[in-house]
Amino acid sequence: MKDSIYITKEGVIYRKDNTIVFQNQEQKHTLPIEAVKDIYCIGKVTIRSGAAYQLMEKRIPVHFFGKYGHYRGTLQPKQDLISGEVIVKQVQHYTDYIKRIKIAKEMFKGIKHNILWVLKYYKSKRDIEDVVEKIEHVNIQEEILKINTLRSLEGQIWELFYQAADTICPSWGFRKRTRRPPLDEGNALISYGNSVLYGKTISEIFKTYLHPAISFIHEPSERRYSLALDLADIFKPVIVFRTVFRLINQKIISKKDFEKEVGVQISEKGKKVFITELEKTFTTTVRHPNLKRNTSYQFLIRLEGLKIMKHVLGDKKYESFKAWW
Repeated sequence: MKDSIYITKEGVIYRKDNTIVFQNQEQKHTLPIEAVKDIYCIGKVTIRSGAAYQLMEKRIPVHFFGKYGHYRGTLQPKQDLISGEVIVKQVQHYTDYIKRIKIAKEMFKGIKHNILWVLKYYKSKRDIEDVVEKIEHVNIQEEILKINTLRSLEGQIWELFYQAADTICPSWGFRKRTRRPPLDEGNALISYGNSVLYGKTISEIFKTYLHPAISFIHEPSERRYSLALDLADIFKPVIVFRTVFRLINQKIISKKDFEKEVGVQISEKGKKVFITELEKTFTTTVRHPNLKRNTSYQFLIRLEGLKIMKHVLGDKKYESFKAWW
């Protein structure tokens, strides 16, 4: 089984014989390339050309993140899974507004369901019943045909969710979402978690025939894979927030694991703790009702892309991921 590698310190990745090595002033570590699934550089990491070539040959994507955990880009192997038919159909489902809104509405339903799924776990332990009821009453009407209206309703749900998160983990700053930079510890965790999820989602989309820049809720734009934003939003409650809540409530991480400069960032120790727990979530498996086998949370992201692909091809109507366990 291949593993994800997280590099949280500044250094250089270079090739040595038939493997790659990460080195800085403190350490020199050989990376077992045959056992690596993907690499996450959460720090200033330089990749030399020989290592980059070998990583691309082995089909290993490398994701880069900035100081506060913001996604910066991906060194992505050449995509072998290319289908002109799928891309044409995907574009048609974006340009045809009726087709687009159907997919977008189903994505919205998945986001709402998964937010409620997370909150209902804490409903008996925290005073969040009022917020849960408000989210349940945010519904999309069949006559809604504007993406902006749908995005506004999604924004309402997330705003209510952050209120509940502030009750679940008081004093961590969840009530107001802040970015670039995060202004408190809770937002620093969210930013890191969301960025890693975005990177994972990009990797999984490239394992389908979909184009990562053609989206349905988010508007396609330059310099980002907007379909990854669509899919990541569906999984954020289950993957990122469940991990964050667990870290805080079980006291696995504390405010001592953060540093304050212009904003708030996770310390070196805190990054390792958070990444370890987040990776545990990605590799957690559940029994899939249709596949009749255990599948990891990360693989569920790929399945979401495959369901969209089947939908645009007309094979099967798209139903968004909704946590069932």
